[in-house]
Amino acid sequence: MSERIKKIFEKKEKKLVTFTTGGDPDLDTSLEILKTIINNNIDMIEIGMPFSDPMADGPTIQESSLRSIKNGTKINDIFEIIMKVRKINKEIPIILMGYYNSIFNLGIDNFISKCSEAEVDGLIIVDLQPEEDSELYTKTKEHNIDLIRLITPTTNEERLNTILKYASGFLYYVTITGVTGENSADTVYLNKSINKIKSNTELPIVAGFGIKNRKDVEEISAFSDGVVVGSSIINIIKKNLNDKDKMISEIDLFTKDLKEGNN
Repeated sequence: MSERIKKIFEKKEKKLVTFTTGGDPDLDTSLEILKTIINNNIDMIEIGMPFSDPMADGPTIQESSLRSIKNGTKINDIFEIIMKVRKINKEIPIILMGYYNSIFNLGIDNFISKCSEAEVDGLIIVDLQPEEDSELYTKTKEHNIDLIRLITPTTNEERLNTILKYASGFLYYVTITGVTGENSADTVYLNKSINKIKSNTELPIVAGFGIKNRKDVEEISAFSDGVVVGSSIINIIKKNLNDKDKMISEIDLFTKDLKEGNN
């Protein structure tokens, strides 16, 4: 298990996680965005590996992936960004999120070696099922990298047991059926569902998808161990592609506001 992730969840406060796509809108600005987020005491950062067919993501994050790819971002560039982040902050957990093609193309051994070198703490691989990831799971465990499992509103008890068997770090609860950034979560149902999962595991549960603003953060933090906000940040990027200073300024204000709602 990643020591950084373990340490962050030992603190009682609810966790705020941000998602941005690596290399969006370009490599230099992507790093500036991450620095801004980290300076606002966000608890954990999730970095998307840009992919040409991100099937779990809505239009907002799909477009961010395509912007990054069009600017020539490669998987090795993402590791470069992470290593630069590590030079300014050794403590914040860094999660890589993406699709198995990115790993397969690089080779599992090579990919995990690069993760270890860059001090990545966890992986969320959206399209890789627990029944099919034994090789990746073994390698992550060897390097103390958490393979973080997704749970959805349609996960039944039998499936939950399969997922929990090899889960580590925390559980990522997908709050909506469908893709990222499109719908808002039903907090009443979510509360009931997360409490049910908590009775089956001691792992922290972090909720993501459909969490867009401070109000959502406040409501969902009340019964989860943390929340992920992504599409709203990426919308700020999209809206300010022609004014990078304004983009950074708006992300600064927005993430400060989210953090206050998380306290």
